[in-house]
Amino acid sequence: MIKKRYADRHDWRRITQRHYVHEQVENEVFKGHVTLLQLIEIASPLDVRYGDETIRIADAGYVWVQQFPNDAHHAVTSMFDATGQLVQTYIDICLRTGVEDGRIYWEDLFLDLIVLPSGQVLLVDVDELEAAREQGIVSEAEYALAWAEAKRLQKQLQDGSFPLVAHAEVMKQQLKQGTPR
Repeated sequence: MIKKRYADRHDWRRITQRHYVHEQVENEVFKGHVTLLQLIEIASPLDVRYGDETIRIADAGYVWVQQFPNDAHHAVTSMFDATGQLVQTYIDICLRTGVEDGRIYWEDLFLDLIVLPSGQVLLVDVDELEAAREQGIVSEAEYALAWAEAKRLQKQLQDGSFPLVAHAEVMKQQLKQGTPR
């Protein structure tokens, strides 16, 4: 069964105090749901390692902006440090996104893209998608969808036609000010 993940991260015990808002947004760049998760207090920071580089993606004062475009097979999480600098953008490839009991969710298809501030794009969790296919968690059609979406987004990221990395900064400012639209 495909895991359903929630934007509010209420199940993530690392966050001990948070501020969370979500809005339906429609503008010239984006149509869908956008969330802002401020990590006010956390139990411990979270660092991730990519090759020789270690990046802190969660700590007190960090802000995560998540964009869930309508009718798309991806969700985009941009992570900003306490000084407001983008530390990474994480793109989850998903079967669908939606709202359930007022909570924004995505159905995770395992495959992910990470965009670093340098512009480097990493494809990750291929092994998780392969294992999910072998175990029957994802169907052949869902497997093919995940790969097609990842390849499409990689191309857009390479040619500069994927707008949601830059759009996250705009949404962060608007949601903090309470003026998303």
